[in-house]
Amino acid sequence: MLTSLLALMAKELRQTFRDKRMVAMLLVAPVLQLIVLGFAVELDVRHVPVAVADEDRTPGSRAFADALMAGDTFDRTLDVPTGRAALEAIVRGQVPVALVIPKGFTARQARGRPTAVQVLVDAGETNRAIVAQNAVNGYVMGQANRLAEQRLAELAAAQGVAPQVPRTRIEPRVLYNPTLNSRIYFVPGVATTLLLVITMITTSMGLAREKEMGTLEQVMVTPIRPEVLILGKTLPFGVMGLVVLGVVLGAGTWIFDVPIRGALWLVFLAGALYMLTTLGMGLLISTIARNQQQAFMGGMLFMMPAILLSGFMTPVDNMPDWMRPLSGLSPVRHFVEIIRAVLLKDASFTDLSAQFAALAGLGLVVYATAAYFLRRSLA
Repeated sequence: MLTSLLALMAKELRQTFRDKRMVAMLLVAPVLQLIVLGFAVELDVRHVPVAVADEDRTPGSRAFADALMAGDTFDRTLDVPTGRAALEAIVRGQVPVALVIPKGFTARQARGRPTAVQVLVDAGETNRAIVAQNAVNGYVMGQANRLAEQRLAELAAAQGVAPQVPRTRIEPRVLYNPTLNSRIYFVPGVATTLLLVITMITTSMGLAREKEMGTLEQVMVTPIRPEVLILGKTLPFGVMGLVVLGVVLGAGTWIFDVPIRGALWLVFLAGALYMLTTLGMGLLISTIARNQQQAFMGGMLFMMPAILLSGFMTPVDNMPDWMRPLSGLSPVRHFVEIIRAVLLKDASFTDLSAQFAALAGLGLVVYATAAYFLRRSLA
């Protein structure tokens, strides 16, 4: 049995590496996709184009607008004369954010009167709109507190008493990602999705290709037992998946400075359990598909919901209450949580025992189910 298994695995590896397109797909494409996605997908919001309508046109209003634009969140790209013109600039798509400083802004501040500024935000891109709105709110609140403290100090000095200003100071401690670099959070998730594509799609399409060529029937007339055939068809892709995982982790660390704070053996153990599900789904799809096109489409039908339910891009807690239990059926979610926790937080096996148990349970059920149906289809 062992001899047959090793021979079948060697045959699969030779057949795979004989196809240069398959080699490129397995080894070169994941690194290229990691680089492209890592640089192309930027979750941080910076340099948002802003139109400024300074209707007051005083040194105080100019100083207010200049101070707001001083950081890297906003770029002052357009100056318009009125608030109506600022709104038209957003409607035409020239800018996503507009700042309107009303006439009398500086005079009302000098008299100690309430003063308002208007911020118009195009919420078509929700994340950018929220960040821009919060940045303006934070700056305006800081300016308001500074002016309030100044007024209290002037009043106390006029009365000949020491100013008593109650203050609350916030000292945030940013853990695991002090620079708030979104790529450090994003790249481990990319590795998870790439592994899903490589192992599941290649397994399902490989078996579908053998069905089309008729070689699978030729193998079945040999004395090879069905369970040996199943292992021989999946183990090579599992080994290659672990190699790709190592290559992607190395590329992510070298190119994007993703830290490796935990034990790598935990990541590879989780990867092996993860591939029980992905390889099992590949086998299951191959029992249904009659050709490679059907196998590819079947893989996509599984892959997209699994990724969307994983919390790869957005937190699972943001999902509706009825959808959160469904995310527990996605192996991508558990592997993403493990790889991020190990790399960024130095999590231990005990810390991640629930995720490891979920991966093992899903993997065993899916792989056993796929093997059962494949044996029946080969019988």
